[in-house]
Amino acid sequence: MTATSERPILVVEDNPDDMELALRALREHDAGHQIALARDGVEASEFLFGSSEHDARALPIVVFLDLNLPKVSGFEVLRRIRSHARTRLLPVVVLTSSREEEDIVSSYSLGANSYVRKPVDYVAFRSAVHALGDYWLALNEAPPEEDDE
Repeated sequence: MTATSERPILVVEDNPDDMELALRALREHDAGHQIALARDGVEASEFLFGSSEHDARALPIVVFLDLNLPKVSGFEVLRRIRSHARTRLLPVVVLTSSREEEDIVSSYSLGANSYVRKPVDYVAFRSAVHALGDYWLALNEAPPEEDDE
């Protein structure tokens, strides 16, 4: 088992501007965790479930997941996370610009822990990430890593 402080934060985001905003806000809030990046659903799945490049990676402490991703949707990534023993308890925060009620319902139905709409301006975005960081990285007790059964 890996110590919680050694586990990264996984940000899954395809928009370079939104990715940069998330990285800036997370780094300002918490310099103690490494931040892993995935730019589409395939990269996120490889990070979480293995590939030649990512097999030795620790399970993230939390995943910030966009829904509208290329290759494999955020919904499918969330479905995969909840269907594997190793990741089924992994906290997933949907961090998306979608304002569709159907997306909110689908995210929670698939097992998202939280659904946050991305604010457009940096100050509001930083404030939202700081609030999320306070909870997910400081107050919330992360589940331990589990082996696939």
